[in-house]
Amino acid sequence: MPPATPELISPRSARVSAARRLAKRNFRGKDRLFLAEGPQAVREAARHHGEGGTLTELFATVEAAERYADIVGEARTAGARVHLAAEQVIEDISTTVTPQGLVGICRFVDTPFEAILAARPRLVAVLAHVRDPGNAGTVLRCADAAGADAVVLTDASVDLYNPKAVRASVGSLFHLPVAVGVPVERAVAGLRETGVRVLAADGGGLDDLDDELDRGTMGGPTAWVFGNEAWGLPEETRALADAVVRVPIHGRAESLNLATAAAVCLYASARAQRASGGCRSVTES
Repeated sequence: MPPATPELISPRSARVSAARRLAKRNFRGKDRLFLAEGPQAVREAARHHGEGGTLTELFATVEAAERYADIVGEARTAGARVHLAAEQVIEDISTTVTPQGLVGICRFVDTPFEAILAARPRLVAVLAHVRDPGNAGTVLRCADAAGADAVVLTDASVDLYNPKAVRASVGSLFHLPVAVGVPVERAVAGLRETGVRVLAADGGGLDDLDDELDRGTMGGPTAWVFGNEAWGLPEETRALADAVVRVPIHGRAESLNLATAAAVCLYASARAQRASGGCRSVTES
């Protein structure tokens, strides 16, 4: 058989232009579509069965289509239209310096906050005032790894579908429910109404994470509220929580970055909930 040739060779084609504009938030919101780049994100998008299918189109270089033939096959099975594209086209669509040859277009996957509450979550990460997309995506990945039931991004946080956030989540965006645009007051009140204890993670907290674990207070349903990378949580947000908890610094480091602190907190809760006598579903009597 003759070698495959790209069907899309011009970055100025209408289809390429439509994909390229999804790098901008206003177009993502208008079209309710976003970009997922790289083999891991595309694979998870193809496996995510949203309404009407999550992955709608896949752009791939000939080399990437051969290297990741299984992913391309999954994309086709999921109903996505696959385009073989010239490397210049992929570079034009991609938001990375060194594209991996696969760029997918996906439908929005966020979940209504009310649906998250109705599922009676046991472990939730709330991103309040998180502005850096890389941090947002990394916290989402940490929440997924720790077995959290959901992530909530408040209306003061970064766009979930920012390409850097999607890339930093490394596919975890497609693994667990994520609500967006929720006012922090509503997030805290709604979670508390469902029996979830709300903890604000802050370096100036009066409570110590080690002490919380030693007291056995972390086995129940818990939501962690994480703040801005530079200035943490404002006082009015800390005041909403049931407790303000700091991660202890045992060495000489000045502090932990947001994603690292989130991982420590989420894994502490996950371990406490899985311990003997830990968290039960709040639907149980």
